[in-house]
Amino acid sequence: MSGTATDTLAISPAARDALQTWLDQQRALKGAAENTLTAYRGDVTEFLAFISVHHGQTHGLGALSHITISDMRAWMAQTRGNDVGPRSLARKLSAVKAFYRWLAEREGFEPTAVLSTRAPKFTKKLPRPLAIDAAHELIDCVEVQSATPWVAARDVAVLTLLWGCGLRISEALGLTGADANLPQTLRILGKGGKERVVPVLPAARDAVAAYVAACPHPVQSKGPLFFGVRGGPLAAGAIQKVMASARMQLGLPASATPHAMRHSFATHLLDAGGDLRAIQELLGHASLSTTQAYTAVDTLRLMEVYNRAHPKA
Repeated sequence: MSGTATDTLAISPAARDALQTWLDQQRALKGAAENTLTAYRGDVTEFLAFISVHHGQTHGLGALSHITISDMRAWMAQTRGNDVGPRSLARKLSAVKAFYRWLAEREGFEPTAVLSTRAPKFTKKLPRPLAIDAAHELIDCVEVQSATPWVAARDVAVLTLLWGCGLRISEALGLTGADANLPQTLRILGKGGKERVVPVLPAARDAVAAYVAACPHPVQSKGPLFFGVRGGPLAAGAIQKVMASARMQLGLPASATPHAMRHSFATHLLDAGGDLRAIQELLGHASLSTTQAYTAVDTLRLMEVYNRAHPKA
């Protein structure tokens, strides 16, 4: 199951209303992004539908307060049996726990059976940033990928923004024509509506300017900055395809994706002596541990930064 309409029908109206109220609060009070809310809705709906089927009846809110550890184990077993990996199952369990924590507080019951359920163990895959010379070679390769000059200029501009400014691909493709004349700093609205300011390198400004000059489609202030070949907004898949072709030509690993350019931005800054906290701000990470994973730094490198920067050092 995946949070389908059939799943929604399997749960009680009271449970559906409670879920919607929780989602509304996540949006209003915590600024959760729409993609996050969509994932939450699907995961929790799927869980509630399973509980209804598992017990042979549609559960009201009162019955949901009596879920047992056995119920949780049965749900996890069935989910894994549907070829859901441990990482995805851990994400689903996290959403269910968050919903139940809120529901238990609102309805006044003890959610221990749900909250004590342990997520499956999985190995976190560290991102693989590109070496500096590999990043240069990749952009050079992309520049000659397309026989259409403006498309080649477009692809170079997008990748330069990812590597030079640490943007997510969605953030780069979300720029509008109003950003065509790139300033020295950009205000980026990232995940969860969190705003950050990132400096724009001259190379990024030059790349975007070259693209705009060559683009056959009118770049208007309220329209997209980057266009697909047919004149619509550029899709992330087009950039991913270009990257895939370039990495095959250069013999780079499959991890050389558009997102790897963002990893590389962070790692190259740190290698050049950048401060981890400053890099965290540039990336828009809520947690320093996320930044540490992005930069793939080891403990020794962290200690070097600590010893150099700590006031008591």
